[in-house]
Amino acid sequence: MSELRKDSLSFVETLGQSVANVSPTLTPALAVAVVAGMAGTASWLVYIAATIALLIVGLNVGKLAKRIPAAGSFFVYVSRSLGPSYGLLSGWSMLAAYLFTAMALTIATSLFIKTLLTTLQIAAAPPSIIIYLAVSGLALWFAFRDIRLSSRVGLTLEAISVAIILIVSVSALAHVGFAPDVKQFSLEGADLGKSLQAIVFAIFSYVGFESAASLGKEARDPQRVIPKAIQWTALSAGLFFVFTTYVITQGFQDDATKLGASGAPLGDILAGQSAWIIALVYFGAAISSFACALASINAFGRTLFSLGRYQILHRSLGLAHQKHKTPHVAVTIGAVVNFVLVALLSGNSEVDTFGWYGTIASYGFIVVYFLVSIAAPVYLKKTGELTTRDTVIGAVGATLMALSLVGSLYPPPPYPYNLLPYGFLVYMLLGVAWFYVLKARAPHTLLGIENDLEEAAAAAGSPATAVAAE
Repeated sequence: MSELRKDSLSFVETLGQSVANVSPTLTPALAVAVVAGMAGTASWLVYIAATIALLIVGLNVGKLAKRIPAAGSFFVYVSRSLGPSYGLLSGWSMLAAYLFTAMALTIATSLFIKTLLTTLQIAAAPPSIIIYLAVSGLALWFAFRDIRLSSRVGLTLEAISVAIILIVSVSALAHVGFAPDVKQFSLEGADLGKSLQAIVFAIFSYVGFESAASLGKEARDPQRVIPKAIQWTALSAGLFFVFTTYVITQGFQDDATKLGASGAPLGDILAGQSAWIIALVYFGAAISSFACALASINAFGRTLFSLGRYQILHRSLGLAHQKHKTPHVAVTIGAVVNFVLVALLSGNSEVDTFGWYGTIASYGFIVVYFLVSIAAPVYLKKTGELTTRDTVIGAVGATLMALSLVGSLYPPPPYPYNLLPYGFLVYMLLGVAWFYVLKARAPHTLLGIENDLEEAAAAAGSPATAVAAE
């Protein structure tokens, strides 16, 4: 059976997977409108809180990544720490998280392309469904061929787009003489309850920062490189989000209602500037969101690959391409499902569907980040390495994720966001039901996970029980 290409990615290429999956440009170009519509002048503070929370989660992920390098990492991490039932739950949740992120970013790419064409006064924008097909098809081509190519393309596109946004942001500050925004620093008009709700969507700005961990068998020196890539991504993205959110909120004269209704926040604060400057910004945003969709499909594919290797899902999902050494079946399914699901709701406002898909993705990540924060100290206790510091970091990470989830439920958000948590719950219950089906029909599969038979099988050289999470 062919395997993924081992030890092939440098630190920069591994970093490229996480950075591309975060898509830093997405926040100032679009996502900030959703956060600011809830948090208003407290939006920059919401991003500080989210940065701290995810840096702590990143520490927990890093502890496991140092010890368990594997594709489909979170499924494997949680399985080895908390058992196969929680492992399956995390893997199921992560599939939704990466898929809905890809869907949200496919829609964002369409929005940015249309804004770009409108700015250039090109009226003949292609239909949304054609853009969705192009994004899904091109992402599949890159993901199918080579993870190194995907990572390099993603990091390069993100570097270009971030540089463009930073130049524009500094120019916007210069336009107001770098005068401080007193309303933001005093949190004038901010609502605490709505700000807590905004943290859930703010977390969506970072989701995927941990996806370098899905390259556990493809990165060189993964025990060192992966934790480093995760922390660098969370910190640098957080600083970028706080800065650009402050600039954009100031550009809207702290009008949260107006900013929350904007489908092109950067374009709106640049009104009156050269059309080519605005076009350059949204060109950067479009390539950034495509890079994130690609990275999400790569991460989705590796999670699905791992579930296939363990035979929790059909074993064909665990196949690697003979020539390209990529999980070609898994990434193909990811790209096809991505296109089908975004096409189904193509008649709705793209700003709305972006918010819906992004929120559902956030729930998936929050569940996994919660489980990993518990799994890290449990695993370290099993190996005899647990310290008080590890316990505290795990407890704080789990608590912050739990509070983020509670804050999204109470006070109840407006329709249809009030229904999304229950839709996600139904999805998770389907995963629980599948666990019990496996337990009844194939108990050896769960036992194999629990006892880490993938390592025993590799040592024994037995192909019949090869369940290595490569």
